[in-house]
Amino acid sequence: MKRMKPLVIGIAGGSGSGKTSVTRKVMDVFHEHSVVVIEQDYYYKDQAHLSFEERLKTNYDHPLAFDNDLLIEHIEKLVARQPIEKPVYDYERHTRSTEVIHVSPMDVIIVEGILVLEDERLRKLMDMNLFVDTDADLRILRRIVRDTEERGRTLQSVIDQYLSVVRPMHNQFIEPTKRYADIIIPEGGENDVAIDLIVTKIKTIVEFEA
Repeated sequence: MKRMKPLVIGIAGGSGSGKTSVTRKVMDVFHEHSVVVIEQDYYYKDQAHLSFEERLKTNYDHPLAFDNDLLIEHIEKLVARQPIEKPVYDYERHTRSTEVIHVSPMDVIIVEGILVLEDERLRKLMDMNLFVDTDADLRILRRIVRDTEERGRTLQSVIDQYLSVVRPMHNQFIEPTKRYADIIIPEGGENDVAIDLIVTKIKTIVEFEA
């Protein structure tokens, strides 16, 4: 028998903190049978109305960069057991893609992103809030690898963006959301003990067959 209401888990933390690693390890246990992941960075605002030069100035670490209205609408639909069409963001064009991803409702909804605990409306949808807390030197190294290999960025552009935008935005907007976390996970995906505790908690709430 399915739960009447899906369990919604928010996983926040700085860029490169290991949020995705934590999410993947949870998914590895459940094999996508009961869990769906909604990534906040798929919900950056559509910027098709702006020139490419103007898009390059986007501060992706500021709360206003996200289309939280659409994100909230989609979470509410999934909670109501309705499917959604999740947007896709094109990081080379710096705007939303024309593609979408069909997502079916599941018993557990993981909402992952740097600022998922910043918006009070999002927090009210969460049943459990996690914050992945990782040292800044590890976060910047992971961001360099991701942005150069997956998003077509140069090393210098990643460093410049980190110093001018990412670090100050982390201190101003992301780090303060730690106070809303029910569980703080040091070192992200490397913290097997914390992940095991989270998985155990999910299993106690959601009917699950291995």
